[in-house]
Amino acid sequence: MAEKKFNKIDAHEIKVGMRFSAPVFFDDGDSMFLAEEKSIKNYHIDAIQRWNISYLLTYGHLISDSKNPAPESIYLLEDLEEVEEL
Repeated sequence: MAEKKFNKIDAHEIKVGMRFSAPVFFDDGDSMFLAEEKSIKNYHIDAIQRWNISYLLTYGHLISDSKNPAPESIYLLEDLEEVEEL
């Protein structure tokens, strides 16, 4: 099975209403944070802050509405080949 290449998402860039084309995972790359195409809610942002999460991972992309274009800065410049063990 081919391994998916994760994109790193800066947690400080996450905003209410954002949606992604693939599931979003915590920084371990295994535990799912948000299902694909589901919108970020206030409680998601609260959890990121409470648990001091600095980044999330996805192999998808940000889905933008024509009214609200996706910010280019959401993805950190670094692509992850594989997730490091803690």
